[in-house]
Amino acid sequence: MTAPPPGPAGAAAPAGASGPAENGPGPVNLWFCPNEDLAPGIAATLASYWLDEHEQEVAGRFLFERDRRQYLVAHALVRRVLALETGIPEAEAIIWRSSRGRPFLQLPAGGLPRGADTLDFNLSHAHAYNLLGVSREHRIGVDVERLDRGERGLENIIATFAPQEQDWIARAAPGRPRDRRALRLWTLKEAYSKARGLGLALPFDSFVFALAEDQGVLSFRPPADDSAGRWRFLEMEPVPEVLAAVAVEVDAARPPAVHLHHGFPWGRAAPRRLVLPESARA
Repeated sequence: MTAPPPGPAGAAAPAGASGPAENGPGPVNLWFCPNEDLAPGIAATLASYWLDEHEQEVAGRFLFERDRRQYLVAHALVRRVLALETGIPEAEAIIWRSSRGRPFLQLPAGGLPRGADTLDFNLSHAHAYNLLGVSREHRIGVDVERLDRGERGLENIIATFAPQEQDWIARAAPGRPRDRRALRLWTLKEAYSKARGLGLALPFDSFVFALAEDQGVLSFRPPADDSAGRWRFLEMEPVPEVLAAVAVEVDAARPPAVHLHHGFPWGRAAPRRLVLPESARA
């Protein structure tokens, strides 16, 4: 499809959802949805009505039904959440991708039905789990990984990290403790690079995280073209053995709240409120 001018589209808070605080930005909304929350038949039906021609074509290419189901649930989730956030019906949202594959919502002629505040979103999925992040004011990136993936490909992943990060991983006991350290770093790096819109084009040894033993970013040294102070990072384990990370660009004077929603968004269940940690020191 034809790409509009670069930049995220706008949105205001939907009726019944958490809108901007009186003197602060709107919340960062996170949606964690296991595939099992949407039955295969329902996912296929929703996709047939909601997904655009490109998405339908991609869904049809999968050889294995589990992979097709993952794609359908993830993209139905995106369109449902964007409808809640913007008021644009699921089937009418136009989603385009940058040259690096990052998706954006195209701003319709005349603006969005619920206002013209900025909106950015990012999706990640891994083996039957989906994580979608939506930020109304700044860029956001998310990533989710399962710990039970074992050592598949981990050594290749670790080799892309900065030397001090590799050393920190090597100091952990072999097995699950070492895997956890590697995947904590991987999800954070993925989330940050996706928020920048660069993906794997950003060398993972060009920026460095130092992490607390259990959870939390102690320090962040960004690439030469960025500054640490404009980012905040959140680590989560929304269900046991599933790790997730969020990178959010913020205004230091007006940090957003974070709302974590669980499951496919049919109803209006109250989200879990999370604290977005202070910006990591450089």
